[in-house]
Amino acid sequence: MKSNIQYECSSCGAKVPQMLGRCPVCGEWGTIVETSVASSSSRHRSDSFRSAAQPALLKDIEAQAETRIDMQCGELNRVLGGGLVPGSLVLLGGEPGIGKSTLALQVLMQMDNRRTLYASGEESVKQLKLRAERLAGNPNNLYIVSETNLEQILEHAKQLRPEIVVIDSIQTIGTETIESSIGSLSQVRECAAHILEFAKQENIPFIIVGHITKEGSLAGPKVLEHIVDTVLQFEGDQHYMYRILRAQKNRFGSTAELGIFEMRQDGLREVTNPSELLLSSNHEGLSGIAISAAVEGVRPLLIEVQALVSTAAYGTPQRTSTGFDGRRLNMLLAVLEKRVGFKLAQKDVFINIAGGLRVNDPAIDLAVLAAVLSSNMDIPLPSDTCLAGEVGLAGEIRPVNRIEQRIHEAAKLGFHRIIIPAGQNFTVPDTTALTIVPVAKVADAFRLLFSNN
Repeated sequence: MKSNIQYECSSCGAKVPQMLGRCPVCGEWGTIVETSVASSSSRHRSDSFRSAAQPALLKDIEAQAETRIDMQCGELNRVLGGGLVPGSLVLLGGEPGIGKSTLALQVLMQMDNRRTLYASGEESVKQLKLRAERLAGNPNNLYIVSETNLEQILEHAKQLRPEIVVIDSIQTIGTETIESSIGSLSQVRECAAHILEFAKQENIPFIIVGHITKEGSLAGPKVLEHIVDTVLQFEGDQHYMYRILRAQKNRFGSTAELGIFEMRQDGLREVTNPSELLLSSNHEGLSGIAISAAVEGVRPLLIEVQALVSTAAYGTPQRTSTGFDGRRLNMLLAVLEKRVGFKLAQKDVFINIAGGLRVNDPAIDLAVLAAVLSSNMDIPLPSDTCLAGEVGLAGEIRPVNRIEQRIHEAAKLGFHRIIIPAGQNFTVPDTTALTIVPVAKVADAFRLLFSNN
């Protein structure tokens, strides 16, 4: 088989004529790798399903609601947009050991009423059996195969006619149409194209597990994310029990949805009400703790913001945050000093979002400042009060989105008061047993919080 040598960037997938130290497209250093690609005459990919398609007028096309496959997992169904679409291609990525394979195997084991196929290039069938026993399941329609040859996996899928196929992982699968080593850019790109063609042609949905780089992005060429229909990111701190499933791309649903799981000894458990688990019940009378009504995607969460302010032991004060943007923390501390008059230049400030979550919602700004001020003054905040508001550079509290959902979540968990931005438009039923207090400035919020202490 004739082959030629080409050079590709492992970061962006760009092709260059020779070995270079720096990629001319993305600018990354040391990412150019040598790959061996078979000549075009040796490729046997079928284009039957594409050649059969004929142009049609948009007005003549009858749109029908696609029947989705229930994954028997409410959190996964939510992130997918209501279930798995037949013939779709889903890419599931995440850090090593975060639980990608566990999630994929556990979901298939729960779907005992459907024939499924789990193809692994990383584990033997005996290893998969041991993991399945740990997950406490004994499905009757789940087929397991340990295979790294893509053509063999697709042949098994054609014979078994499963309703769902999981390939774990795309970096361990190779195709015979090219000579590159398994895991190379060419192999990943070509295997993804083969799987996409087969999925659309046979109307069988595929879930492929993907590795990520040390920077946190999905490994392989960027075209891999463009080929698939849905890109799911499974993330979380391995030292904590919670895992978050996000959709970075979804052709059949919203990317604003969020799924939360709890990692346990017997597998992953769905967290249907994460606010109750993220709030600690033993912080009564403790300073430096504030409750924020945040929104992750479209799901409201009440999270606990912890702060510790102490005298700097060294010349340069430390600014450390876990689960919160460190640069935004510096900005909020500057607002606290300039607009409210509290001097923290010679003090260490530590911020932690309880539960190991990472929150990007700007509505927790007010809770962060309240927790910092509470720790600095060593005065606890009222335990029946939560906060929601974005803080501007002028010290004003800016409106936030989905305020009704935040209010409903606070009322559901038994809070008596919520502080929100002034001028926020919202509609809440009169039956809500919650006092809503709008404030315009950070100083007004602090005066309200600490007036009874």
